[in-house]
This record gives sequence, structure tokens and C-alpha cells, in this order.
Amino acid sequence: MASKTKILNLYKALLRESQKFSTYNFRSYAVRRIRDAFRDNRNITDSELINNRISEARKNLDLIKRQALVSQMYQTDKLVIERIPRT
Repeated sequence: MASKTKILNLYKALLRESQKFSTYNFRSYAVRRIRDAFRDNRNITDSELINNRISEARKNLDLIKRQALVSQMYQTDKLVIERIPRT
């Protein structure tokens, strides 16, 4: 069975990585989903189920890392496209 400190470290890592999303909506959605998932699973006592959920969370951590990197690559500096005057 995984220790509470390893699970807490995984939770913190997920939250830390979700803060790297460039878009507010993605960040808030990821944080909400992470908190809800850990809150829903905090009363699980079956060690096999706990290990399955931990491996699922690690996969999600890898997914969040990839998606945060991709979202940073397509960042735009301006929200409005300005018209270039003709000369």
C-alpha cells in the first residue's frame, strides 16, 4: 500500500503542473478535477483499488505535463488582431 506522503506528493505535483496551463479555464478545470477526484477517493480502504487509482493519477500527471507544454507553445501575446495600415 502506498504511503500517505507519496499520495500527498502526487496530489501536490498534479496541482503544481496544472498551474502551468496558460489559459485560466484550463487551469481552473484541472484544479477542480484534481481536488474532486482526491476528495472522492479519500475513504477507499482496498489496497488494490488504491494502487489502481494512484497509477491512474500518475498517468494523468503525465498527460497534464504534456498538455501544459502544448498550451504554452500556442500562446498569443495579443487578444485583439490589429489591422496593419497600407502604405
